[in-house]
Amino acid sequence: MTPLDLAVIIVYFLVTLGLGLWFSRSQRSSSDYFLGARDLPAWGVLLSIVATETSAVTVISIPGVGARGDLTFLQLPIGYLFGRIGVALWLLPGYFRGDQETAYARLEHRFGATTRRLLSIVFLITRFLGDGVRVFAGSIPLALLTGWSVPTSILVLGVVTLIYTWAGGIKAVIWADVVQWLVYVTGGLVTLFTAWQLAGGPAHALGIAQAAGKLRVFDFHLSLTTPYTFLGGLIGGALLSGASHGTDHLIVQRLLATRSLRDARRALVGSGVVIIFQFLLFLMIGIAIWSAGLAPDAMPSDRIFSNFVLHHLPSGIAGLLIAGVLAASMGTHSSSISAMSSSLTHDLYASFTGTTDPAKLLRVGRAMSLVWGVALLGAALAFNVLSAGNNTPVVVLALSIASVTYGALLGTYMLAGAGPGVAGKDVIRGAATTVAVMLVTIFAAHLATAGLGFLRPLGQLAWPWYVPMGTAITLIVGWCSSRLRPAEPESQ
Repeated sequence: MTPLDLAVIIVYFLVTLGLGLWFSRSQRSSSDYFLGARDLPAWGVLLSIVATETSAVTVISIPGVGARGDLTFLQLPIGYLFGRIGVALWLLPGYFRGDQETAYARLEHRFGATTRRLLSIVFLITRFLGDGVRVFAGSIPLALLTGWSVPTSILVLGVVTLIYTWAGGIKAVIWADVVQWLVYVTGGLVTLFTAWQLAGGPAHALGIAQAAGKLRVFDFHLSLTTPYTFLGGLIGGALLSGASHGTDHLIVQRLLATRSLRDARRALVGSGVVIIFQFLLFLMIGIAIWSAGLAPDAMPSDRIFSNFVLHHLPSGIAGLLIAGVLAASMGTHSSSISAMSSSLTHDLYASFTGTTDPAKLLRVGRAMSLVWGVALLGAALAFNVLSAGNNTPVVVLALSIASVTYGALLGTYMLAGAGPGVAGKDVIRGAATTVAVMLVTIFAAHLATAGLGFLRPLGQLAWPWYVPMGTAITLIVGWCSSRLRPAEPESQ
C-alpha cells in the first residue's frame, strides 16, 4: 500500500468521524438518536438500505462468483425486488400507525408484550452472532489488502465505526452509508473499466464472456439443491427480502426514520432496483477480470478481486478500493450497533421499566450503543481465535444460524393478519418449532455422516429455500396450535 493509498483511507476515516460529531449536536431525545426525528429524505434512506445490506464480504466475493460462473446469481436480487414490493404494500402501513419506535412494537398490540420481548431477544441474539461474524469476515480481505493483521483490522474498523455511531446516532449512520455507497460503487466502476481495458476493451471482453456462456441470467430448471435457479431466486429471494426488510429492525429502523409512508415505500422499492444493478456491477467485474485472463483456476474465488486491486490498479485508485471495502464493512457494523441499541432500549428496557422520558431514553440508548459496539468487537475477535486454522466452517455455520430465523419472523407477521383466533402463544410455538427444525437443517449434512442417513436429503437443500421453509413451518404450526387449543381470551 503506497502513501497515496494510505492518505485516501485516512481522509475517508476523517469524513465518517466528522459526520458523527456533526449530527451529535442536534440530539434531544431517543427519537432524534434512533429515528433522526423522522425527517430523513427517501433517497438518503434508499442508499443507506443498499449500503447496509452490502458487506465487505459481498464486495470481495461477488466478483469471484462472476469469474467462476455466470450471471444466474441475479435471479436472487430480482426476487428481492418482488419481496420489497410486498413489504411496501402489506407490512409498511402497519409501521406508520401510531408512534412505533421499533419493528417489534406492533407485535405487542396484536399478541402482547411477551411476544414482542421474545422476538426482540431473537433479533438481538441472531443479529449479534451474524454481524460479529461479518465484522470478522470483513476484516480478512481488509487485512489482505492493507497488510495489517486480522485483529488490527477488526480494531481499526470497530473503533472508528463505534465512535461515529455512538456520537451521531441514526443520522450519522445513514449519511455515512450514503458516502460509503458512493465510495465503493465508484471504486467498482473504476475497477470494471480497468479490467475491460486489460481485456482489450468492453466489446472484446463481453464477446469472450458471451462465447463462454458467462452472460446467462436465467436458469429455468427445477431444483431444490441448485442455489441459483429462477424459481428458487424468485421465491427464496422474495421471502428472504420480505423477512429482512419487513421484520428485521436493522432495515425497519431506517424506514421509520423517513418523513411518511410514501417516502418509506419509495426508499424500500427503490433500493430493490438499485441492488440489482449493484450486483450486476460486481458480477461484471468478475467476468471482466476473467476475460482479461487474470482469474486462473488455481486462485481461490474470494481472492480474485483482492489480487486484481493489489496488482493491477494504480496508486490512489487502489486506496479508493480499499476504502470501499472499509465502507461496506463499516456500513453493516454501524447499522447493527444502532438497530440493536434501539431494540434493547425500547423493546426491553422501556418495556420492562415503563420509562417514557425521551431524555432518559436518549442516555440509555447512547450507553447501549457503546455496549453493543464493544460487544461486536469482542465477538469478531473471538471468531478470529476460534477459526484459527479452520476458518470457513465457523463462518458458514454462524451465518447460517443467523439467517434461518428470518422464516420465523416473517411467519409471525403473517400470522398477525390471520384473524383474532391466533394468539401470542400460538406464534411462540410456531417460531420455536421453526428454529428447532432449521437448526437440524443446518446440521443435517454433518448428522447424516454421523449415522443419521435419512437427513442427507435435508442437508442438500439449497440455502435460498431456508426462508420459505421456515415461513411455512411457522404458519402451519401457529395456525394448527390456534385450532387445537381451547378457546380462551388472550391476556395482554
